[in-house]
Amino acid sequence: MAIRPKISALGLDLGRKRIGVAGCDGTGLIAAGLTTLTRSSFEQDLVAFRQIIAERQVQVLVIGLPYTLAGEIGAQARQTQKYAKRLAAALQLPIEYVDERLTSVAAEELLRAEKLHLSQNKALIDRKAAAIILQQWLDERRA
Repeated sequence: MAIRPKISALGLDLGRKRIGVAGCDGTGLIAAGLTTLTRSSFEQDLVAFRQIIAERQVQVLVIGLPYTLAGEIGAQARQTQKYAKRLAAALQLPIEYVDERLTSVAAEELLRAEKLHLSQNKALIDRKAAAIILQQWLDERRA
């Protein structure tokens, strides 16, 4: 069995109001939600990201890209790419995109299964969606 190099990736679910953040264990097997950042200025976002990146020794940003249901890059995906590129340049980290269609729906279903109220747990939805995005990337990477 080949020994896999350790990986420290940060999964991001970029929204207009909040950013769901997820991390993985060093083995790159399991993703878990870490936190949800409330968006303010880009500079404030950077302060929060720099702290997380330093603590976790992050090597790559994995960002959910909201393709249209037809599988195309629409206005929302272009906005996400614009922010992601700016973020990656400021943090000097590579970015990889994951198709995030329906990740928020999947996150909401998980919360419903846990009998949590969606309207009171929007930050948790974003965190879970980020974990789903990162887990998808980790699974594809291992395949």
